[in-house]
Amino acid sequence: MPERELEIPMRQGSSDSVLYCPEGEGKWPGVLYLTDIGGIRAANRESAARLSKEGYAVLMPNIFYRTGRTPLPALRTLDEEGRKKRMAELSTPLTPELIERDASTYIDSLLAQNCTRPGIVGVVGYCFSGKMAMFAAAARPDKVAAAASFHGGGLCTDAPTSPHMVLQRIKARLYFGHATNDRSMPEQAIAKLDEALERGAKNTKAKPTRTPTTAGLRPTARFTTSHKPSALFKNLWSCCVRRYMSRLPRKQQREPERRTRRVGFSPGPATPWLLLAS
Repeated sequence: MPERELEIPMRQGSSDSVLYCPEGEGKWPGVLYLTDIGGIRAANRESAARLSKEGYAVLMPNIFYRTGRTPLPALRTLDEEGRKKRMAELSTPLTPELIERDASTYIDSLLAQNCTRPGIVGVVGYCFSGKMAMFAAAARPDKVAAAASFHGGGLCTDAPTSPHMVLQRIKARLYFGHATNDRSMPEQAIAKLDEALERGAKNTKAKPTRTPTTAGLRPTARFTTSHKPSALFKNLWSCCVRRYMSRLPRKQQREPERRTRRVGFSPGPATPWLLLAS
């Protein structure tokens, strides 16, 4: 799997990033891969490479370039106080305004690559960057056709800058896989996000679509707006789910089962699968 290091010029420096393209000639649909708080490291490199192998040009930027270059110090090597301090150093500079500005630059850089198919892209975020996927979709509604957040934290808060406030600006299809017993996204916040998605669906006349559930995760509502995803992304989230699933303990890696659900309806636990309406 071709891997290329590249520097993306930013207004406040440069983001040392990694680009993955499938083998062979051609142009592939682009995916912006936003890392968790651990940044670009071996596990995320492997994940991005596997996603690219499914037929996508995957750009993984250093979203913490303002704080330091990769590889970032591993949080697991720090004590509790050290981890809190380091997480604050990484996250504090990333205001919603700067997240959107950075995301727009990342998307332009991804689309400018020779192996990326012109047009629209997908965005996926994990944990800390789940909200960043939402901000990216809001920043470039003309370019982001699908966005997913896996166990994203702080997606719906009482702050005026809460990520859920940008839903009305988003034209992408959204998927949220919530972790169970997540203090950064408790049941009350999930319910509020469900309500916001329900309102967004009604306001945009969106149709309920089928949605997956994931081992260790639970889905919430997803809605489709006027920007219907291209068929190029038919398998994207299925690939993301399989990639995430492969990192779970083997006993949680069960055979997929399909469930159809309405927007705003929460099913019981089920196994991973993804169904994207065409």
